[in-house]
Amino acid sequence: MPMTTTTARTQTAFRLSNALLERLRREAEREHRSLNNLVELLLMEALEDRPNPETLAAIEEARSGKDKQTFDSIESLMAELMR
Repeated sequence: MPMTTTTARTQTAFRLSNALLERLRREAEREHRSLNNLVELLLMEALEDRPNPETLAAIEEARSGKDKQTFDSIESLMAELMR
């Protein structure tokens, strides 16, 4: 017999623009989901996709150009990568 688990849920309310709500409704229908399920999924994905502090620091370092190294050719890039 398969185990089933339930997740505790709390009812809440949000104020959304009419345009956003309509967009969410259309997307939920397109994906054959309830509006609640779609919103919960999108919120969970948004939270899970946030980079951790180490990744944020690496992104900032890359954008700053600090210690930037350039290569004259593919061969010199590959030589550096193979070191």
